[in-house]
Amino acid sequence: MRKPWLKLSLAIGLCVVGCGDDEEEGDKPCDPVANEGCEEGQVCELVQNGEPACFAPLTIAGRVIDLADEAGVEGAHIVALDINGAARSEVAISDGDGSYSIRLPAERDADGNPLGDPFTLHASAPGYATFPEPPRQSLPIDIDEAAESDGMLAIESSATTIGLLALGSDAGDGRIAGSIAHELGAGALVIAVVDGVAVSRTIADLDGAFVLFNVPAGDVSVEAYLAGLNVEPELVSLGAGATEEGVELQASTEGLSTVGGSVNIVNAEGGLTTSVILALEATFNDDVKRGIAPAGLRAADVSGAFMIEGVAPGRYVALAAFENDELVRDPDEGIAGTDIVHLTVEGDEPEVTLEQSFKVTQALAVTSPASSDELEVMDPGADPTFTWVDDSSEDGYEVRIYDAFGRMVHEALDVPRVTGSTAVTYTWAGAELEPGMIYQLRAWSFREDRAGGERSYISATEDLRGVFLVQAANGEESEQ
Repeated sequence: MRKPWLKLSLAIGLCVVGCGDDEEEGDKPCDPVANEGCEEGQVCELVQNGEPACFAPLTIAGRVIDLADEAGVEGAHIVALDINGAARSEVAISDGDGSYSIRLPAERDADGNPLGDPFTLHASAPGYATFPEPPRQSLPIDIDEAAESDGMLAIESSATTIGLLALGSDAGDGRIAGSIAHELGAGALVIAVVDGVAVSRTIADLDGAFVLFNVPAGDVSVEAYLAGLNVEPELVSLGAGATEEGVELQASTEGLSTVGGSVNIVNAEGGLTTSVILALEATFNDDVKRGIAPAGLRAADVSGAFMIEGVAPGRYVALAAFENDELVRDPDEGIAGTDIVHLTVEGDEPEVTLEQSFKVTQALAVTSPASSDELEVMDPGADPTFTWVDDSSEDGYEVRIYDAFGRMVHEALDVPRVTGSTAVTYTWAGAELEPGMIYQLRAWSFREDRAGGERSYISATEDLRGVFLVQAANGEESEQ
């Protein structure tokens, strides 16, 4: 059994088109699958409208840092993912100062320039929460950011610096390493489950290999999920601080289902569409109503009926309008279509239909902090001020601030409505913010029943907006 955490990223070489010096072999294209037929320091890549050829490898270079003090994190596992969440690389491992380098396979044009969609980064490390973790997102990085210098080709920017949040002392210290025994296993979401809760997660790399960190002692169910693949879980009995190697998860393309339903978009601007994802129930945080969806278990551009194919047996939570699209799940608990939907896919039913239609409405647009997907940085000594677009018929607002682990750290239930302004501003006076911690603003507009005093909710800020980082000690720039 290979040890994926011992892999080294490939060195960058000079860009030379061709497949070696041997005249007889030079007439044959190199092999991009086996990565054979090139001189040392080169890799074989597909070429648009041409035969495969040898080039200097394209690499992603960066650092993994602790958000609290921005020290380098050693031993972090980093993998590049495509825009759909599938793995695009093998695992790279950060060194003593947190530096890493990933070889990113990429189709080239005739001049050797890399082609392809943007990619994102995923990282996990002993003692740290996995990145990304909602509401924090991994920013897409354009492949055309690659720069050539002295014959080398690399992508390195603030977006390739990954900041991790340290876990508390109650986190587990064991690890489980293995692989998915199927050619389609790359990019699967792998989780370690204890008593129905995912205590660790990672993404299988291009070879289907994975390592789960921070696993507590005891009986652990190792599970993997990916659209189009049915992976059998494995039970592992792990000792305190132990490492279990060679866990092999068997998988097939049989026993899959299609999950369907519908979305009803109300009180929103015309032309808006949303998405629906199937998050694993084991990853779902009911306090903040968010969870992790395996790659492919998503329906996009939804305005009515939707279908998600290739769903493996398991327990899921269907979330509509979870992603940033100017829409949000209608928060009015007094009407139909606003409940969180939990479902079980058994594997013996080809189609699963959700009986309840999701009601989705226009979100309260956040203007500060983080009106975009990038993290906004705040001073730990400041009283943070939050701003969002005013609702049209509200009596007031409720505001809650959550930290990155989904714990509510502040609540204001009677923020007054505004008149004569298009924006609502709220300042958290006396805030005690932890340097290196990530927080999120959530706000809800409400109407008040004058007779009974009960509130009905009209709209809310989006699930992944209003995210901000409290500035660490030395303030190294990082978009991730």
